[in-house]
Amino acid sequence: MKRFIFTISIILLIGSCGKKPSNAISVSDYPVIFPDYINVTIPYNIAPLNFKLSGSFKKMYVEVKGKNILLTSKNKRYADFDLSQWKKLLHENAGGKIEITVYAKNDKSWIKFRPFSIFIKKDCIDPYLSYRLIAPGYQVWSSMGIYQRSLENFKEKEIITNRLFPGTCMNCHSFKERDHERMLLHVRGGKGGTFISNDSKLIKINSKPDDFYSGFQYPCWHPEGRYIAFSINQTAQVFHTAKDKRIEVFDSKSDIVIYDTNENKAIIDNKLISPDWFETFPTFSPDGKYLYFCSSRTKEMPAEFDKVKYNLCRIEFDAQEGRFGSEVDTLVRVVDTNGSVSFPRISPDGKFLLFTLSDYGNFSIWHQEADLYLLDLMTGKYWFLHEVNSDNTESYHSWSSNSRWIVFSSRRVDGLYTMPFFAWIDENGRAEKPFLLPQKDPEFYSNTFYSFNIPEFVDGRVFFSVKELEKAYNMEGKKVDVLP
Repeated sequence: MKRFIFTISIILLIGSCGKKPSNAISVSDYPVIFPDYINVTIPYNIAPLNFKLSGSFKKMYVEVKGKNILLTSKNKRYADFDLSQWKKLLHENAGGKIEITVYAKNDKSWIKFRPFSIFIKKDCIDPYLSYRLIAPGYQVWSSMGIYQRSLENFKEKEIITNRLFPGTCMNCHSFKERDHERMLLHVRGGKGGTFISNDSKLIKINSKPDDFYSGFQYPCWHPEGRYIAFSINQTAQVFHTAKDKRIEVFDSKSDIVIYDTNENKAIIDNKLISPDWFETFPTFSPDGKYLYFCSSRTKEMPAEFDKVKYNLCRIEFDAQEGRFGSEVDTLVRVVDTNGSVSFPRISPDGKFLLFTLSDYGNFSIWHQEADLYLLDLMTGKYWFLHEVNSDNTESYHSWSSNSRWIVFSSRRVDGLYTMPFFAWIDENGRAEKPFLLPQKDPEFYSNTFYSFNIPEFVDGRVFFSVKELEKAYNMEGKKVDVLP
C-alpha cells in the first residue's frame, strides 16, 4: 500500500491509494456493517475499528474525517485502516468525534451511505485483555487456552494452553487489580491444582483441603494481595428438552472461604458456610473492607433448580486480623428483583457495582434473558443498563483501572458464541453504545470456533516460561490447612 502525505492548509490526507468515487448516489440509510461500529464510543488508544460491509457490493471506499485529518481505506473485502495512521487520528480527536462515510459499488453505480460518527473519549483503556478461548459446547473441551490480546493493536499471545498439559481444563484466571504479575488459575485433571503467581513467584497449591466437598472455584484477590476469596462449589448439569434452551448448570452446594497466601491456610466462617444457603461469587471492595457475594436459600437440586435465586450481600472484613464482621447485609433482594444476581464487580473508584441479573440460578452464560445492571453503592439504587444490554445473553464482566470502561461477555451476534464488548460508563453511571473487540480482519468472528470466556483487563503483558510452568505442574501442590 502506498501512502501519500500532503500538507494543505489545515488538512492532512493519509490513507490508501484510490480516488473518492464521483457521481455517487446518496442514500439516507446507514451502511449495514459488521461489527456494528455506528455511533459507538471508544477510547483514544484502541486498535483500528476495521469492518466489513453487508450486501453484494463489488467495491468499497471509506472516508474518515477528523480534526485536521482525513483518512481513507480502499479494500474489496473490508475497511482496513493503517495502525499508525489510526493512532494519529484518534489522538488528534480525543475528546471529540470522527465521521465515517462509506461508499459502495454495485453492478451499475456507486452508492454513498449516510455518514456516521464514532465518539472518542480521553479516558484510555487498559493495554491488555485476557480471556479463555473455549468451544461453546458442553460435551468436550479438548483444546483450550488462556490468551492475552493487546487492545492497542491486534497482537494476541497465549498465556497457557492445554497443549502443554494435555487432557487438562484451565479456568477461573484472575488478577490482583489487573496486575499482570499477580495472577492465578485453576488446572483441572492430571497433576492439576491452583497456580498462583505472586511477587514474581509461581507456586502450586492443592486447592481442595481435606474434608472439603470441592476445591477452590471462583476467586477474587484482596487489594493488599495477601488474601484470596474463593467459592467452593459442587456443580452439576442437566439438559433441557425445550428447543430454545440447551443446558442448565447449577450448584447443589456452595460456600465461601478465604485463602491466606502468607500462611497457606483457608479461613472459614459459619456466616459464609451454611447448610441453609448457597454462597458464591465473592468479590472484595477496592478498599478491602468488605466482601461482597451472592447468596440463595438452598433448594432440592436438581428438582428445584429454577427456584434458586441469589441475593447480593456483603460482610465486613478485617484484613489485619483475617476475620469477618458479625452481620451480613443484603443489598439487592430477590423479593425486589424476582431474579437472580451473579458476578458482582465493583469499579476501582468504589462508586458502582456491576452485576448480572437472570431469571434464576447462577450460571448466566446459558440464560438468554441475562442482563447487566449497575448499583450505586452510595445510594443503594440500581438500574438496567439500556445502552449496553441486548436481546441475548450478557454475562461475565470486569472494570478498567480508571473505572470508565467495562468489558462484558455477550452472545448478541449469533446467540451461540460469546464475544467481548466494551462500553464507556460516565461518573454518573450512564453508559454509551458498546463496541466489539476489533480484529484485523472482521471475518475473524465468522471463522472462529471459540468463545471468549472470562474477559479481564490487564495492565501489562503476562509472561510464564514453559520451564516454570512445567516445573510447577509436576511438583506436588502445597497442602492447604484449614483455620476455623
